[in-house]
Amino acid sequence: MNATDTDALERRLLRHVQRASKQFRLFEPNDRIMVCLSGGKDSWAMLHLLRLMQTVVPFEMSLVAVNLDQGHPGFPAHVISDYLVEHGYEHRMVSKDTYAVVTEKIPEGKTYCSLCSRLRRGILYDVAVDLGCTKIALGHHRDDILHTALLNLFFGGKLATMPPKVYSDDGRNTVIRPLALCDEDDIATYAAAKQFPIVPCDLCGSQDNLQRQQMKALLNGLAAENPRIKGNMMAALGNVNVSHLLDLDLRARVGLPD
Repeated sequence: MNATDTDALERRLLRHVQRASKQFRLFEPNDRIMVCLSGGKDSWAMLHLLRLMQTVVPFEMSLVAVNLDQGHPGFPAHVISDYLVEHGYEHRMVSKDTYAVVTEKIPEGKTYCSLCSRLRRGILYDVAVDLGCTKIALGHHRDDILHTALLNLFFGGKLATMPPKVYSDDGRNTVIRPLALCDEDDIATYAAAKQFPIVPCDLCGSQDNLQRQQMKALLNGLAAENPRIKGNMMAALGNVNVSHLLDLDLRARVGLPD
């Protein structure tokens, strides 16, 4: 990918981040944003795009990149910290051995992701408070949001997904997803072009037949036949017709008859 194409892609991704911010009020004056950096393509792209956002928003906001080393054997934390130092990012490297907890609690062959995510989330919420951050930025993109909607529909029995902005249950943190309107393929292409030092998650990355992978394959198959599928699904998530759903409590809350 040549420099001109990379610049065009970067501008497109930045526009998506700007549109998400405007639509969901992701960034506000004097925000201190904790950028959760796993070392994967999505979090690297998010960090870079948020640095660009600092140059276009009409107010001050600061970033601090945070990486959590969860004790996975051979995890190359130095790869991440070296890059952050080289490129002048404020950052905090955190080490907590959740790997031992997950592998002890989850039987071999079962999916680690749920417990691993809960433990990671709790640690990062505490770090955000310690750093005085007003927002926690996660690298979930449009495809993640759509996959989660399908997972909840098919396996969870509910209509729900990852919102671009949400408040933690304990009221201490505001979580944002700046890449909510960005396509995963664009992010992957961008990360490769920028040569970010990708560090994969070896704990869950080796597990096959995850339900999320099934949803990804389903959605990609549909999108191959109809490229508008993903856009239509995102539009649907923001265009809820309560009177045509079956949630009686929700109908009552909005004043609809039984």
